[in-house]
Amino acid sequence: MNNIILFSVKSTLRPGKAKVFYTSSSQFDAVAVVGLPKKGTGINEAEGLDEAKEGVREAAAAGCRCLQADGIKNISVETFEDAEAAAEGSHLGVWKFQEFKTKKEDASIPEIVNYDKKSEKEWKIGCIKADAQNVARRLMDMPSNKMTPLIFANVAEKLLRPCGLEVKCYDKTWITSKKMESFLSVAKGSVEPPVFLEMKYKRGKEKDQPIVLVGKGVTFDSGGISIKPSANMDEMRADMGGAACVLATLLSVAQLELPINVTGLIPLCENMPSSTANRPGDIVTAMNGKTIQIDNTDAEGRLILADALCYAASMKPRFTLDIATLTGAMRVALGGAATGVFTNSPSLWKELESAGVYSGDRVWRFPLWKYYTKQVTDFPAVDVNNIGKGKGGGSCTAAAFLKEFSPPGDWLHLDIASVMGPNDESPYLHKGMTGRPTRTLTQFLIQLSRQA
Repeated sequence: MNNIILFSVKSTLRPGKAKVFYTSSSQFDAVAVVGLPKKGTGINEAEGLDEAKEGVREAAAAGCRCLQADGIKNISVETFEDAEAAAEGSHLGVWKFQEFKTKKEDASIPEIVNYDKKSEKEWKIGCIKADAQNVARRLMDMPSNKMTPLIFANVAEKLLRPCGLEVKCYDKTWITSKKMESFLSVAKGSVEPPVFLEMKYKRGKEKDQPIVLVGKGVTFDSGGISIKPSANMDEMRADMGGAACVLATLLSVAQLELPINVTGLIPLCENMPSSTANRPGDIVTAMNGKTIQIDNTDAEGRLILADALCYAASMKPRFTLDIATLTGAMRVALGGAATGVFTNSPSLWKELESAGVYSGDRVWRFPLWKYYTKQVTDFPAVDVNNIGKGKGGGSCTAAAFLKEFSPPGDWLHLDIASVMGPNDESPYLHKGMTGRPTRTLTQFLIQLSRQA
């Protein structure tokens, strides 16, 4: 007997449930039978989901997990008429962060292959998307002493250079030469040196301006002098979730060989309390010359992103997208259901929303009204205040702050604090940091590459 396993599409089980049957067949050791949605299920506009695709992901994950738990090492997965979704659910479902456990809770990750070779192209796309998200999950769940700015930069080089990307790791001297005082002000409270990552993928036309992705890379956020409560502060190891998603998205774009130009920018540092840290009331000057009053040192993500966005402007981007675990207010607003999006581009919003429906990792649009701009700019002594005035709307004022530094043209800001983890309720993700919304970003770029 061998260890090749087949999922049957014929099942009376409830959707997303699985049951394993052991056989005496010479072809299979066991068969995992899984429940699928009813025929004809598709896009539910009220839910903003393609429920057929989600059902396939959930079923594939459930079956693979059952077989994995029984020690099966090789699994063949039926496509359920959607090879891409089946591959995503399978690869996401069996992955779990256990890097520092001497005794693993689960069996090792099995080898998963496509049973239906006719849909190999779609299967490969699903594998690339899921594996990229798993890369982001690992980066986000790594403890901060094992994922410092320098270590993150080394990981980026190791993963991206073999895929043909140009990766540059700039040090404090370079950052200082660019007059990124806002970024440096956050980094100066830690003994860990800051790093500014610039990663370039070029497979589009030479004349095409790059899409620029900017990711927040705070590898640990204590809050600084405005220190966070001790409860759950360990979760701030994942405050570089935006950076992780940018790196993972670039990896998937390269593996998919999309015909576009994409540049990733990641400012990396820690936000720590010390005698050299930012103090409430300090004033710094960003790369574009605007002055910023720092009334709360725990609103540091926008400070490092401000300079990264200013630097992005020098590239004359096709459009700019920044992504960050920026505000706890976003988690309050959306729970774990979706990523919050702020943008000045209705057309890009529609593309991103469509990508979220397709991937099952949804996005939701918030306002960029002048009301919020006034909250952060109406101050007598400085150009911008890092928390603004008034109560409520914290995610909106944070976006308004970033808008003051965004490059001319189309811009999107994604606040992923809501989907960071670690208690995510996605049925095909184990508890832990999520790597969301890597697959949505990848699908977004796939759609745009078809328009190039």
